Amino acid sequence: MKNLISVVGPTGIGKTRLAIDLAKHFNTEIISCDSRQFFAEMKIGTASPSAEELAEAPHHFIGNLSVKEYYSIGQYEEDALQKLNELFKKYNTVILVGGSMMYEKAVIEGLNDLPEANTENQQKLQDIFETEGIEKLQEILKELDPEYYSVVDIHNHRRLLRAIDIIWQTGRKYSELISVSQDSRDFNVIRVGIEAPREELYERINRRVDIMMEKGLLDEAKGLEEFKHLTALNTVGYAELFTYFEGTWSLDFAVEEIKKNSRRYAKRQLTWYRKADDIHYLQVGYSQNDFNNLIEYINRKALQ
Repeated sequence: MKNLISVVGPTGIGKTRLAIDLAKHFNTEIISCDSRQFFAEMKIGTASPSAEELAEAPHHFIGNLSVKEYYSIGQYEEDALQKLNELFKKYNTVILVGGSMMYEKAVIEGLNDLPEANTENQQKLQDIFETEGIEKLQEILKELDPEYYSVVDIHNHRRLLRAIDIIWQTGRKYSELISVSQDSRDFNVIRVGIEAPREELYERINRRVDIMMEKGLLDEAKGLEEFKHLTALNTVGYAELFTYFEGTWSLDFAVEEIKKNSRRYAKRQLTWYRKADDIHYLQVGYSQNDFNNLIEYINRKALQ
């Protein structure tokens, strides 16, 4: 049986490092399921692996698209499974890493065959969005499906439109529809995560945003301003700086908003992962001994 080790955890916790350490130990390759790191122009703001990190182990789905390309989760599921099939011909173990919850789910379980968008619903919701703002969509979704509302990116209006449309079409909660796995996978999934006390995680996130600014996030965002209407850029780290460029916010305030929204995203990730009972956790700043114990755990799970 082939094994897929899926490394999960909130943003800024150190998943990239753990994935590379595991890939080196098992002499294998890494598939990213971080939906923001797919885009080549967004290296700094998505904390994409550095050139040095990429050189330590082969990575797939990092910087492989342009922000101008539309890429759906369904396409990703197809591409990732195809890549996995290729890699499993060479390796018994492959690493999956990323904090995009639905993208990990797409690979390890499969997405449901959800209905196509209903034009009438979409138009109705678009009108609500334009006249009453994103807050109204948030309100509708919160009432219809509080569970999905607690984990979705509530600032991404497309996600809200999609979920409400599906709920209206099916009469069922979106969170229920996506929790039924479509078909089983012919590989064994071993999920491992990194955790930290909430205060420490938030400190790490704040520090990481400062580092991104030092590395040139402002210039990166400036170079992408003409694409700010695209879905790929309707995301933390960029949306806030676009508001600064418009003159609405000061730079300091925009940076504080990036930190706040990153912490909020981490909170949603924690809510999502807390529901899972199959994740084996390491503490942040783990020792070599902790890592060795993790390898023992993985080897045991691989034999089951």
